[in-house]
Amino acid sequence: MRPLDRQTVLVTGATGGLGRALVHRLAEHGARVVAQGRNEERLALLAGDVERATGRRVETVRADLASLTDVDRLAQTVLERHDALHVLVNNAGVGFGARGATREVSTDGIELRFAVNHLAAYHLARRLVPLLTSSAPARIVQVASAGQLPLDHDDPLTEHGYDGVTAYRRAKLAQVMATFDLAGDLVGTGVTVNALHPATFMDTAMVREYGQQPLSTVEEGLEATWRLVADPTLDGVSGWYFDGTEQARPDPQAEDPAARSWVRELSDRLVADALG
Repeated sequence: MRPLDRQTVLVTGATGGLGRALVHRLAEHGARVVAQGRNEERLALLAGDVERATGRRVETVRADLASLTDVDRLAQTVLERHDALHVLVNNAGVGFGARGATREVSTDGIELRFAVNHLAAYHLARRLVPLLTSSAPARIVQVASAGQLPLDHDDPLTEHGYDGVTAYRRAKLAQVMATFDLAGDLVGTGVTVNALHPATFMDTAMVREYGQQPLSTVEEGLEATWRLVADPTLDGVSGWYFDGTEQARPDPQAEDPAARSWVRELSDRLVADALG
């Protein structure tokens, strides 16, 4: 891998929690950082904080990842502005929500957690694969979760018996499934794709929204994520799922080729329908 001060890195969900910490760490190491968030004011605060702390400027892009049109625009912006991209960190996510909250949908009418936690990362990665490939060696890091539930063929978007925990866990498993598929597609390109559970119930806004007592720190999650971004010993390692810093086994559905094919077809159809 190249030295970090010669890398361009895109981080989604960059204005809070793990994403914010990762942007700071990358800037400290001299990387050129592109930070995505959905709130212009919070992006400006992030950029100002990073510049004051590190002397480095961060490029920001506002995009709402609950809209696949915005995801597509984010990808196009990166493709137009940059002739290289060395790391994509798909970190943005929606948590369980408040306890007892009703089902939410995205701008495109898709269950919100599936839309943001899986489909946004799925579409963004595939749109940026040509740039990542031309920049190889390159890495895609998927910030997933150990909280996984199999997707129901008859109700993949949790339209019945909804609760935020179930929807979140199904979306995070879909994200791991997509990781394995994309890693297979990219064999021999010099682009690696891995997923991880960074830490359990980090002290973040989404955990506090659910009323859960944090069980780990953002710094613990940062160390695990940083390893997948920057550890040279992971050069060439692809198609793995990590729990923290240890290789782990996801829910068995992720290792079922037929199930992955079904989720991939579902994902492609939802993206195509949203983008027309």
